[in-house]
Amino acid sequence: MRKALRWLLALTVLIGTLSTAGAATAAQPEATTGTASSDVDIKDRLLAIPGMSLIQEKPYTGYRFFVLNYTQPIDHRHPSKGTFQQRITVLHKDTARPTVFYTGGYNVSTTPSRREPTQIVDGNQVSMEYRFFTPSRPAPADWSKLDIWQAASDQHRIFEALKPIYSQKWVSTGGSKGGMTATYYERFYPRDMDGVVAYVAPNDVVNDEDSAYDRFFGHVGTKECRDKLNAVQREALVRREPLEKKYEQYAADNGYTFTTIGSLDRAYEAVVLDYVWGFWQYSLLADCDSIPADAAHATDDAIWDSVDTISGFSAYTDQGLETYTPYYYQAGTQLGAPTIHFPSIEKKYIKYGYQPPRNFVPRAIPMKFQPWAMRDVDTWVRHHANHMLFVYGQNDPWGAERFRLGSGAHDSYVFTAPGLNHGANVAGLVADEKALATARILQWAGVASATVRSNPSAAEPLAKFDAKLDVRDVEREPALRP
Repeated sequence: MRKALRWLLALTVLIGTLSTAGAATAAQPEATTGTASSDVDIKDRLLAIPGMSLIQEKPYTGYRFFVLNYTQPIDHRHPSKGTFQQRITVLHKDTARPTVFYTGGYNVSTTPSRREPTQIVDGNQVSMEYRFFTPSRPAPADWSKLDIWQAASDQHRIFEALKPIYSQKWVSTGGSKGGMTATYYERFYPRDMDGVVAYVAPNDVVNDEDSAYDRFFGHVGTKECRDKLNAVQREALVRREPLEKKYEQYAADNGYTFTTIGSLDRAYEAVVLDYVWGFWQYSLLADCDSIPADAAHATDDAIWDSVDTISGFSAYTDQGLETYTPYYYQAGTQLGAPTIHFPSIEKKYIKYGYQPPRNFVPRAIPMKFQPWAMRDVDTWVRHHANHMLFVYGQNDPWGAERFRLGSGAHDSYVFTAPGLNHGANVAGLVADEKALATARILQWAGVASATVRSNPSAAEPLAKFDAKLDVRDVEREPALRP
């Protein structure tokens, strides 16, 4: 939950909350093979679904890619109380192939892209924009209808609408908040999907108990790297006065304002306190070489540049917060948010500490936290998980509070990729876990060969790597969100 807006397309490493490279040459239109309606064009079949409309079709070799709107109830409990248009995309390969249902938990990318499970199973991919992220927002917006059950019900209706066309196995996936979303969908609609692959999904069961994060930051990486990061963070607070003057000019030059968070001073401290978290979320241990080695004697510009590169001084401006209001609302009503401490910084330099999500949402939007929401999901996963795979990065702060499996779980796994960050994926696992995870995904999707079924170590992705479809970047967005 700690990121920088202007890094939306940064570090090449990862998974899935991720945007990808642009479109390529035009594909030849494919018939929808594998069904009784194979003589009907796939676009016509999609648009025959009640409530489905076409925004755009984009070409990509070997696929058909559609950007669509789908009419959804604002309130799935009371469908008569209005509708909104939810944006989805369909990367169509063949109706005889399995389908991966992806969401990043935020806006959907309208550029053709392929998530790791889609490459593994060589399938179709349906991607959903999370409700209340523009343009998929009801007007007027009743924020009480933004919760994990309503969002899971969005996915359920999309699945039911598309299942008659894509009749083979389905696997849901997502990274970070998208991994959380895939998990919540499975909790509320466990009969829809044949498998779940959740990447780097935080699990904040008790919102007020965050000691796991403090333990993480006391041991992550090496002491040398931790000391360098802590020194830069402290120095940015020691030099608050001159650096805030620089911030004032930066805000004036870019037209940034601070109404929601309350002041430039609050925004400045929030960005600085994100610095260490942001480094470990997005960077690798080797990147410590880029951190100023002697913070006490570094120039103001060197301290500013390091903090801005990792945390992003635009993150807590009104303009930086606005796009992510739906996330901060959910963090403050159901998902929870971390609070950590800073033992290497004297208390006199910290005025506000980690600020709660309430500070990042306009006051006109009411918020009330529901402590039972995450406990319910956690209990369900521990006792009922079936065909679920959770992948975490060893050096990712979000993995400090993660999903865990209990005795009631069946054919489900939690794996950790050594040395990786919030971009951890199956490809980054140790060899035996990578093979097992790939084999289980293939099996859940119904495309595992007899060889793989008898020998999981033989499992490999069915589709070749595509330099445009499969390039994964860790999305760098505003702070205080996974």
